[in-house]
Amino acid sequence: MAEKKTKKDPGPSVKDPEVYEALRDDGASKEKAARIANASAAQGRSEVGERGGEAADYEDRTVEELRKRAAELDIDGRSSMSKAELIDALRNH
Repeated sequence: MAEKKTKKDPGPSVKDPEVYEALRDDGASKEKAARIANASAAQGRSEVGERGGEAADYEDRTVEELRKRAAELDIDGRSSMSKAELIDALRNH
């Protein structure tokens, strides 16, 4: 019988649960939090923390730009979403 995962147990594929939980608490998606947590476990937190670019806030982007990003992430229903709905879908995919 499989054990139910708790908030403190994201599963065996996440190599740095502490970073994962901090990112999830900050609103990162499960996929993004796992990707960053695993990179920090493999390469060190300071190395991963120095990376990253400056992306425009979703609120500063046009609906067209948001739909393009949603298409990259294969978010269903994006063509009929309002700007607010697109932002919510992108943040919670």
